[in-house]
Amino acid sequence: MPGQGLYRQFCRDIPDLPVFAQPWYLDAVCESGAWGAAVVQHGGQPAAALPYFLKRKGPFRYITMPHFCKHLGPYLHPDFRELKFEHKFYGQLIGLLPAVLAFKQEFHPSATNWLPFCWQGYRQTTRYTYQLDLSSGLNAVYNGFNRNVRRNLKKAEKALHIRMDMPAEDFFRINRLSFERQGAAPPYSRELFLRHDDALARHQSRQIFCAEDAGGRIHSAAYLIWDGRASYYHLSGDDPELRASGAGLLLVWEAIRYTHEVLQLPVFDFEGSMMPNVEAIRRQFGGRQVPYFRVWKYHSKVFRMLDG
Repeated sequence: MPGQGLYRQFCRDIPDLPVFAQPWYLDAVCESGAWGAAVVQHGGQPAAALPYFLKRKGPFRYITMPHFCKHLGPYLHPDFRELKFEHKFYGQLIGLLPAVLAFKQEFHPSATNWLPFCWQGYRQTTRYTYQLDLSSGLNAVYNGFNRNVRRNLKKAEKALHIRMDMPAEDFFRINRLSFERQGAAPPYSRELFLRHDDALARHQSRQIFCAEDAGGRIHSAAYLIWDGRASYYHLSGDDPELRASGAGLLLVWEAIRYTHEVLQLPVFDFEGSMMPNVEAIRRQFGGRQVPYFRVWKYHSKVFRMLDG
């Protein structure tokens, strides 16, 4: 695909590149399509890049988000992180995108300027994730929890213990139970999940947690991933018959502690969500609302009608 070589070169110089935009991650998650990148060079070096996932639906070719990829969007080399370069390079990146019938991406929260896209007819919707700042320590984070969260955590800590040796296959099975409870199939296959897990494990960028009772029953499991700046509460699953135990809350707390104590990262990201019931839980943990952009443009009225 166009731009992959230059993009891999660009990524080597970006210490804060999100895990979702890493070339090895895109290699793993871009199923039923292929990824490429628009790359702008300045002074003989890659200065800005916009990775994308190119997919087909019948005869239609479009850019969208791959599974397991929360954010993409434009990224700048640290030497060029000024508004004047954003305006200049983002416009050039748009011009380097392949001819497609639609573009749909969710930008990383660090991409706070979408004006060059607006000027070229793109549209955006503001979405939110929730983050915890861990720089003040775990006591400050714990004190920011809702009273009900703290009470249920204490209850769960007495009844459950945490394991960190759950195989990926077992995690997929309990993750699938959450979808089955809602009468839905998982949006991704076992094979895709395991390929994505293998890439993360090889790059030492994931940890699986599970909460187990004295009888050996797994109540809930969580899948944490990370990059150089933040960890992400990426996936989870629970046994529908054991949801009242508070295991899910306990796993969030364990993932926060792991992020601070083991990974020593300053940010814990809940990876959304915009769903009212999920959003309420994120706020109960004291999560700070952080906006990011969903940016899109349709180049075909026919495809827009079919895609809707």
